[in-house]
Amino acid sequence: MTARERWAVALAGLLLIGLLPTACSPRPDTGATGEGTTSEAARPKEKRVLRIGAIPDQNPEKLNRLYGLVADELSEQLQVPVRFVPVTDYTAAVSAFRTGDLDLVWFGGLTGVQAWLQKPGARALAQRDIDRSFRSVFIANAGSGLKPFKEESGLQQLKGKRFTFGSESSTSGRLMPQHFLNEAGVQLSDFAGGNPGFSGSHDALIALVQSGTYDAGVVNEEVWTSRLEEGKVDTTKVVELWRTPGYANYTWVVQPDLDADYGQGFTERLERAFTSLSPRDPRQAQILELFGAERFVPASNDQYAAIEAVGRQIGKIR
Repeated sequence: MTARERWAVALAGLLLIGLLPTACSPRPDTGATGEGTTSEAARPKEKRVLRIGAIPDQNPEKLNRLYGLVADELSEQLQVPVRFVPVTDYTAAVSAFRTGDLDLVWFGGLTGVQAWLQKPGARALAQRDIDRSFRSVFIANAGSGLKPFKEESGLQQLKGKRFTFGSESSTSGRLMPQHFLNEAGVQLSDFAGGNPGFSGSHDALIALVQSGTYDAGVVNEEVWTSRLEEGKVDTTKVVELWRTPGYANYTWVVQPDLDADYGQGFTERLERAFTSLSPRDPRQAQILELFGAERFVPASNDQYAAIEAVGRQIGKIR
């Protein structure tokens, strides 16, 4: 055998030795038999993201801050991934809940009723303490000539005035105010121009009345009180006219099938996550403050029977 032939044999042997460990060793994540040490079926199922939403009734900066905190709190308490998904308007929130794109949504009374009527089995989960008897506040531009009043009949001052509601689907900014206007004998056609305006949100409404774009409007009591405390209302330009009687309002509405995705009892745990929020915990205290509440309490669909009745009366629920 020549020197060249001996070198070729030696090289082939080295290559064979180098390949043997790879050929004989098991594949990653498999046993010596080639079967997986942990099969896909045996691995714990990763829980999908819990998607929460809210009607866009305030400025986006505050909404993102508040619901970011809520998502973090729920994720920690429930040990599931949670994400806040913003929506463009009230109708989009109801639609996303109906299609199952949102699992849990902070609705006003009207949108909450619309949501669970379109999704059998869905229910009101929890509400703030202030939502058991919520109120709307009629406000006016100081130069409008409108004066504060104590009786519902005072709403007749608004005839012939430029008036704006909030969102068309807002309970506190449209539904219940229209109900009280109707009771006082004021029709939508009685406003200047033959129709009211719709600002889209409570913050926008306050700004429009303050600027004089509209003579008057009606706003969510919690937002109104909060903006006064924050010094964001010029009280030389805007006056409070009247606060309505109380009615049930905001609530978290939950999909009917979450226990199937997250385990038996998950919906009850979700409810407790809200009702157990405490001002003694820094993050929970911040959530309660941003919600304008001292605590959350359990809610039920039955509380909103009057909202449903008024919604049908004025054509917002069919």
